[in-house]
Amino acid sequence: MFSRLSTDFQIAFRSLTQHGRRTVFLGTAIAAVTALLILLTGLSTGIRETMTHTATTLSTGHLNVGGFFKVTAGQSAPVVTDWKKVLEVTKEAVPELDFAVQRGRGWAKIIADVGSMQAGINGIDIREEPAFKSVLQIASGNIEDLAEPGTVLLFEGQVEKLGVKVGDALTISAQTTRGVANTIDVRVVAIARDVGLLSKWNVYVPTASLRALYQLNPNATGAIHLHLREKEMGNVPKIAARLRTSLEKAGYRVMDADPRAFWMKFETVNREDWTGQKLDVTTWEDELSFMTWTLDLLKGLTALLLVILVAIVVTGIMNTMWIAIRERTREIGTLRAIGMQQGGVLWMFLLESVLLGLFSTAAGAVGGALIAAALNAMHIAVPLSVQLFLMSDRLNLAVHFKSVASSVGLLTFVTALAALYPSFRAARLKPVTAMSHFG
Repeated sequence: MFSRLSTDFQIAFRSLTQHGRRTVFLGTAIAAVTALLILLTGLSTGIRETMTHTATTLSTGHLNVGGFFKVTAGQSAPVVTDWKKVLEVTKEAVPELDFAVQRGRGWAKIIADVGSMQAGINGIDIREEPAFKSVLQIASGNIEDLAEPGTVLLFEGQVEKLGVKVGDALTISAQTTRGVANTIDVRVVAIARDVGLLSKWNVYVPTASLRALYQLNPNATGAIHLHLREKEMGNVPKIAARLRTSLEKAGYRVMDADPRAFWMKFETVNREDWTGQKLDVTTWEDELSFMTWTLDLLKGLTALLLVILVAIVVTGIMNTMWIAIRERTREIGTLRAIGMQQGGVLWMFLLESVLLGLFSTAAGAVGGALIAAALNAMHIAVPLSVQLFLMSDRLNLAVHFKSVASSVGLLTFVTALAALYPSFRAARLKPVTAMSHFG
């Protein structure tokens, strides 16, 4: 059996080399399609990974336990009370947890001498979040100084609007949970380079400063960001549903699942007739729902282009197979006359197509991976309009072995499938008819 299979491979390989010009032409086309597919998949994966890494460090966890606190039925604030107790319940319900951090949430007016702006205020303990520092590129100042009360980190675009620099003073004004106006004074200690949309309206202050602004006690925070182990990223929705159930069993009121960012829910919450606290469990995709449409669009375009590329490959292979069968009609007749069965002829042509597809797609995959590595090494800058959604100023293509293997397997299968019908027709040729053919 092994000897027969080895002989079949030798015959198929010899046939491909004998028709070298046609093999090279079609193989190059298949390789080019494979390389393009690798690059498109790498671009889509790279954008998703960049967005996920940046956003889940700056703005959201993989899972979040946030909530709203209402002193009156018509006024809510993004506050979680007794957050340490909530965290204890969460840790028991989510064994997949890697680590958790607490962040303050707010919306306030930032006032400088020559300008002002509305911005989302994020309370952070910089000493507890080393990953936060690794994501940002500091243009000036020292991010470590954000550990001191009364400080603030801004982004370059915000600095231009406010007309300030490191060391300048700002005033932040907001309403407390009871609707009372309050202000705090802060000093700019660090200016970070822009990271897309998130840097347009987010600023960062120490947690103690945010609590002073909203007159909150140390037991209150804005949200608990839960970061899961990497292998659990595909299970985020299921873990979120389990966490909601656990929090309800622990006696907390929990909001229904709503796939929107927390700041998009204020209008709905303020219309509801309840007071006190309700917890809200969201995923990172919920919190970034206003941005993830770009990923869906890119996936759709990739799928459409894949269909077009596959159609081109199928058409090329079928046409080439018809030509090959016509040129080899007498050879087929001779093989059938000396005893080769229809199945043998069918297998011979299919094996040639599989080998052609496998070698070509493997070469294309290697080429695509090398091109992706070269593009990453070049650190290609992307336009500002792209940075808004990419959350990075550089192009990043993420090519993983699993996606490469999938692309090779898919296009090899397509190559074999395209050759199936012509091979079947070749196998049905009658020996006498085939041997009398002159092409």
